[in-house]
Amino acid sequence: MKGQLVNIFRFKLFIYTMLALPGLYMFYPILSHNPIFLADPAKYLLEYFGKTATLLFIFVLSLSPMRVIMPNFKIIASISRYRRMFGVSVFVYIVFHLIFYLIYEGIFSQIVENLKTPFILSGVFAFFILFILASTSTDWAVKQIGYSRWKCIHRLAYLAALLIFYHQALQEKNGIVQTIYFFAPLAILEFLRVGKYVLKKSFNKY
Repeated sequence: MKGQLVNIFRFKLFIYTMLALPGLYMFYPILSHNPIFLADPAKYLLEYFGKTATLLFIFVLSLSPMRVIMPNFKIIASISRYRRMFGVSVFVYIVFHLIFYLIYEGIFSQIVENLKTPFILSGVFAFFILFILASTSTDWAVKQIGYSRWKCIHRLAYLAALLIFYHQALQEKNGIVQTIYFFAPLAILEFLRVGKYVLKKSFNKY
């Protein structure tokens, strides 16, 4: 059973389907006549795609520490094969988030005015970093840039994560609380990865 599950996660079609589902879910509130959606569709979808992109990005960043902590967990290894695909999907959902932000604001002068606020600026910088990461997520880009430089560029993902954390935390209502819940698993995994590295180094000395 476990082997069959691992094989399922190796199929590109399955991964594509899983990545497309959050986008298809946007039609559910329309079909179900969700009152919150009907009250302000643009705002609802703006927030929905922002959270979807954030959670997917956290998942992508979590793959590396999970592989270090659980090297024999084959499902994680299978999913990690499509890490670039997941990363590009994050950018796609960020683009939807941006589109619905522009629709929600509507007025160009207001959009320009909002660029002066830390909340929007952090989102803009995160967007450009994710654009760079998505546009270099091909084998051709790796060959042109060189693997070492490519790896350095893609470490910007952690800067993007900090910007997204800040951007999400500045939301109204329970923004900071919700953002901490979102990022806590990633922080724990990174802590465990560093802990495992330190312990390994310590044991190797003796």
